[in-house]
Amino acid sequence: MKQIKVLGSGCRNCVNTAKLITDKAEALGVAVEIEKVTDMATIMSYGVMSTPGVVIDGVVVHAGGVPAPAAVEGWLRG
Repeated sequence: MKQIKVLGSGCRNCVNTAKLITDKAEALGVAVEIEKVTDMATIMSYGVMSTPGVVIDGVVVHAGGVPAPAAVEGWLRG
């Protein structure tokens, strides 16, 4: 199971990012656990300066804006 954190204030882009990841994971049959992180100190500890950010299994894979669906698919398959 992939541990995924969506970093952000809870804005629309953050919500859309979490939904995109959830939908892609379901479509691909990949088990994920998604955690929404809104604490700014925690977000900055990952070195993310623009949100939403995405952390998969402890590695920052995206920061700033909603990721492309193809990119999300690549992360989930990888």
